[in-house]
Amino acid sequence: MLNILPSTYEMASLQRKGLQARILSSEEEEKLKRDQVLVSNFKQQKLEKEAQKNWDLFYKRNSTNFFKDRHWTTREFEELRSCREQNPLYDTERCKVFQCDLTKDDLLEHVPPESVDVVMLIFVLSAVHPDKMQLVLQNIYKVLKPGKNVLFRDYGLYDHAMLRFKAGSKLGENFYVRQDGTRSYFFTDEFLAQLFMDSGYEEVVNEYVFRETVNKKEGLCVPRVFLQSKFRKSPKNATAMTLGVGQKS
Repeated sequence: MLNILPSTYEMASLQRKGLQARILSSEEEEKLKRDQVLVSNFKQQKLEKEAQKNWDLFYKRNSTNFFKDRHWTTREFEELRSCREQNPLYDTERCKVFQCDLTKDDLLEHVPPESVDVVMLIFVLSAVHPDKMQLVLQNIYKVLKPGKNVLFRDYGLYDHAMLRFKAGSKLGENFYVRQDGTRSYFFTDEFLAQLFMDSGYEEVVNEYVFRETVNKKEGLCVPRVFLQSKFRKSPKNATAMTLGVGQKS
């Protein structure tokens, strides 16, 4: 425990949370103003068609020593505190692993309706085309239990990764393509809240997380911005009460 707790508290102290987007420097504002030319429609359609292939190649290239354990998840989301590594409650016989494209495959083919206690969307939705994000949330809604939460964390507006994109990488508002063909969306709290509420969820928490990535060897300190949120599927009794307002007995 002595080896784990200090690093956990240290990580927590390196970040702050807020409800307002990061304020840009004048140089950053000028860069974004200049970058208004969008990728051609032909190339955008090609990227959408090849999205799965590009991500498959990405994971193939980065299958070793790329993805680190995310210890912050159990610190930030109390719903996950019982899901630590080697937890005795973890039963592999009760876990069903399957591949699914959330934008077109029906989750109900693999998961019973309203049977899931918690859903994690951690750096998932940013890889989906904005026009299809609501399909993902509606798909999840069908299998989530009433009163239970979707836990969300993803790239936030004006994250350093967004400001690093070169000219010719912009697909749309806050939407960019990397050199390997994978895409990334950078969320505002307003956009995300509307996206979830239009799919029937209630907002519980929705805030920006501001961190700094420091490279002492290179003398670099870059601002990272994430959006961290919880959205809940309304309890059935609350829905019934709402529907009953104004009705005669």
